[in-house]
Amino acid sequence: MIRAWLVAAALGGFLSVAAGAAAAHLPAGERGAELLRTAALYGMVHATALIAVTALAQSRDRLGLALTVAGWSFAAGTLLFSLSLFALALSGREWLGMITPFGGAGLLVGWAALVFHGSSRR
Repeated sequence: MIRAWLVAAALGGFLSVAAGAAAAHLPAGERGAELLRTAALYGMVHATALIAVTALAQSRDRLGLALTVAGWSFAAGTLLFSLSLFALALSGREWLGMITPFGGAGLLVGWAALVFHGSSRR
C-alpha cells in the first residue's frame, strides 16, 4: 500500500510539472492554460500531502483506517482531478470536466480523514 502511494505521489508530481510546462509553452488558449495551471497546483500540493501520509504511515507500527482512507483518497483524487483537467485543457472535450468533481471529492475525503486521524491521536 505504501509503495502504491509513493508511486501515485511521484506520478502526481510528474504530471504537475508537465501540466505547468504545458500551460507555459503549449498554445492551449487562456482557458486551457488556466486549467493546466490549476491541475499543476492541485496535483503538486496533493502529491506532497500523499508523501506526508506515507511518512506518517511508515512511522507507526499499525496503519490506522484514517491514514489508509487519506492515502487512497489523495492518490485517487489527485489522479482524477488533475488528469481530467489536463485532458480537458489539451483535448477541449467538455465531458472530461464531469470527472473533475469526483477527484475533488476524493481530495476532500483525504483531508477529512487526516483531520480525523489528527484529532483521534493520543
